[in-house]
Amino acid sequence: MNSPRLNYRLVIFFLAIIFGVGMSMPTFLQTEKGAKISLGLDLQGGLHMLLGVKTEEAIKSKIKSIASSVKFFAQSGDIIIDDLRIQEETITLTLLDKDEEKKLDEMLKAIQGLHVNKEALKYTLSLEEKEKELTKEYAISQAVETIRNRLDQFGLAEPNVAKQGSDKILVELPGIKTADDEQRARELIAKAAHLQLMAVDEKRADRANSMSPTEAAQYGDVILPDARGEQIRHILKEIPIIDGSMLTDAKVAFSEMQQPVINFTLNSEGAKIFGDFTANNVGNRLAIVLDNKVYSDPVIRERIGGGSGQISGGFSVKEAHDVAIALRSGALLAPVTLLEKRSIGPSLGADSIKASLIALVSGFSLVVAFMLFYYRMAGVIANIALVANLFLLIAIMALFGATLTLPGMAGIVLIIGIAVDANVIICERIRELLRAGVGMKQAIENGYANAMSAIVDSNLTSLITAVILYVYGTGPIKGFAVSLSIGILVSMLTAILGTHGIYQFIMPYLEKSKNLTFWFGIKRSA
Repeated sequence: MNSPRLNYRLVIFFLAIIFGVGMSMPTFLQTEKGAKISLGLDLQGGLHMLLGVKTEEAIKSKIKSIASSVKFFAQSGDIIIDDLRIQEETITLTLLDKDEEKKLDEMLKAIQGLHVNKEALKYTLSLEEKEKELTKEYAISQAVETIRNRLDQFGLAEPNVAKQGSDKILVELPGIKTADDEQRARELIAKAAHLQLMAVDEKRADRANSMSPTEAAQYGDVILPDARGEQIRHILKEIPIIDGSMLTDAKVAFSEMQQPVINFTLNSEGAKIFGDFTANNVGNRLAIVLDNKVYSDPVIRERIGGGSGQISGGFSVKEAHDVAIALRSGALLAPVTLLEKRSIGPSLGADSIKASLIALVSGFSLVVAFMLFYYRMAGVIANIALVANLFLLIAIMALFGATLTLPGMAGIVLIIGIAVDANVIICERIRELLRAGVGMKQAIENGYANAMSAIVDSNLTSLITAVILYVYGTGPIKGFAVSLSIGILVSMLTAILGTHGIYQFIMPYLEKSKNLTFWFGIKRSA
């Protein structure tokens, strides 16, 4: 009798099992090291929030940014302008030298979506309606990405942040279990992190506590409170010298007094503007403003090059860390407001896990029992592939840091049926050929060949459906689509390649045996 021989299919299947078992152990054993699957909000509890976005503020922010650019362009090009002011959603300015009109017009023309109205040398600038809509849409998209980046750096496992409707954002934070964690996450999400470097109006600085905001606006100023308390006020030039869009990095450090501070770095454009302004304003003060609060207003002693600065304001270490995260991830173009909040307790998640595991174990046990009863040893081989399929599925999900949700567990239960379905088709094709009197080896090879098209077609259509669900679905639907997609691909490896390799390995025994009932559950003897 010929002895069993290894084949490439069996070797690949064997390596896949080793990989699956090895990579899935950290998830099953919940070890500290190793890649693990994270549990979703519905399984481990956490925080569900629906946020609204004040998109009108994004338009005002863009207008202010345009005004800052116009001011810098005029100063760097020696263009003399007067009475540069912001009024709600418009900018007004007067050009004093008509010879510079062409140069200023070309600069304004380069700003996309800007509507320019001229009366002699007086300019009124505003955004076109189409540009306003685009700005609002971008503000929402940017808020989604910014919040997601902040939560990733915060250390939360797989937060779900997605746009909902036209102007709302859904945020799901698994693993938020304490009130302190919830409060810290909410503050990090809502923090605008809008950094501005603004000139102090030295002429009127001593009137900060007596001047009204309306009167300040007449001078092109704005009154902002101090971070230490609302009773301390500062009069600043309304148009900022630099805004947060020019910031490239922010890190927590410690001052000489061992107090937490935040060191920030500007890009090349910001560094040039910062250097030029400080060179031209020695002896004056420059206010560092974060979210419309003045954290410091140091006197400029000399030109500051290198494009770096420092924010100090009595931060705790945790506060400084969160502010640095918010600055690094970018400022929100529009403020967000909390519309709905719902906390999901870990006990509810534990009940969901228990119910899902019962469904998973029950479904798996029934499938295994059916395959053993109906297909005998062929059922054993199919069950080996099924177990390997589950290990590989968990391993790949852990490797990519996927989040397992309740729909995701439903997807795993479904995968059991899909994975065993391929083996049912193969076994039936082999049994048909054996009943027709075809030899064992030929029946197995032809059985796989005949079953292949049906298996590929059905799996391909299921995979396309899963991809569509992932692309267009929200968090829970994405979880179902991920587990389904990975399971389909893995089942192709285990149910087709793996079992075929096992049959080829034991072929000498199969060809010698006359007991087809034992091997395939049919009553005809070869």
